[in-house]
Amino acid sequence: MPDTPAPQSGATPDWPLTADDVHAAAERLRGAVPNTPFLRSRTLSAITGAEIFIKFENHQFTASFKDRGALNRLLALDAPQRAAGVIAVSAGNHAQGVAYHAQRLGIPAVIVMPVNTPFVKVNNTRALGARVELAGETVAESMPTARAIMDREGLTFIHPYDDPLIMAGQGTVALEMLADQPTLNSLVVPVGGGGLIGGVTVAARAIRPDIEIVGVQTETYAAMVDALAGRPFVPGGQTVAEGIAVKAPGAAALRLLASQDVDVLVVSESAIERAINLYVQVEKTVAEGAGAASLAAVLTNRQRFRGKRVGVVLSGGNIDPRTLASVILRGLMQDGRLGTLSLETSDTPGQLAAVAAIIAAHDGNVIELAHNRMVPTMSARCTDLSFTVETRGHAHLEEIAQALRDAGYRVWQVSAGPAG
Repeated sequence: MPDTPAPQSGATPDWPLTADDVHAAAERLRGAVPNTPFLRSRTLSAITGAEIFIKFENHQFTASFKDRGALNRLLALDAPQRAAGVIAVSAGNHAQGVAYHAQRLGIPAVIVMPVNTPFVKVNNTRALGARVELAGETVAESMPTARAIMDREGLTFIHPYDDPLIMAGQGTVALEMLADQPTLNSLVVPVGGGGLIGGVTVAARAIRPDIEIVGVQTETYAAMVDALAGRPFVPGGQTVAEGIAVKAPGAAALRLLASQDVDVLVVSESAIERAINLYVQVEKTVAEGAGAASLAAVLTNRQRFRGKRVGVVLSGGNIDPRTLASVILRGLMQDGRLGTLSLETSDTPGQLAAVAAIIAAHDGNVIELAHNRMVPTMSARCTDLSFTVETRGHAHLEEIAQALRDAGYRVWQVSAGPAG
């Protein structure tokens, strides 16, 4: 799991976040955090029926918007705090944002990460100059270790979202979006703890009181949705959008969203995977699950956004390579561009070549082959051939299957994801 509240008590701040705070953050970040591209996507606009503009926060140095809030918070430390150092608990983007900017500013940083954090994230955080301590199976279980280190070494805790300076830094995203496209109708923002959407809401509504702010959560971790509805939250399982898999939203963001009439939508895992694939195929860019959630919301709610000028925040691109590979392959299956044909044939010489020739004649590309003589429902004189085939889509896959049937083969399985 990603970030959770600070280890000290009294984490709920009694302060107002204002647009002035966000503008002040923008001045502090100028020259240190880049103004990322905010570009119209012609293809995604055609697919969704809305005019889609993408804020590419995966172009930040650590590939996430977390750079903004982390730097704004670190710049507010006084001299003794800088000398003593900071501590954060995170298994993801917050860790790298704090580590990177602490190193730039010469501030010692300790990051406590769960013991099962992927090696690449641990190594990246260490490479950015932080001292990494591994403790606990989850971020929540890492907290006691963080508390002990913080108290023992006199460190300042850098909260991932429930902090006015963090939220103000994240809100600079909205200033850039509206400076580039002042006539946007909607901003669609991923929601975990709420630091990003809290800052975005304050900044955007000060400029355009009528602008629609829409948050997005995955169906397995809709903690903010449940909190706004006054319901208890029960985690729903694994998610590809681990960056927004937060069990308890920030108290400040919860109050702000409730008072500002911000709607938070819930999207499915399959919709997020679809959005990741579209970013790869259409925009030639990598989005992590949380980063793709905003596009997933527009894809899922096309009627709501149809005809509107919509800014979507691609909040980060730190996706595990194995997860990305799996999502791409699953997407190919969903589109029917990768499918499996299983058929029964006599166990005699030349059958494999004959079947492969039919597939090739209909422009199918065989990727893998499995040969199984032990299927109990088949005659001992028969064998099962299962081909993984690259095709142009569902119709093409079925065309190949029908050609095999016409040649006298019993095709007992045609496997691909559902069309549409």
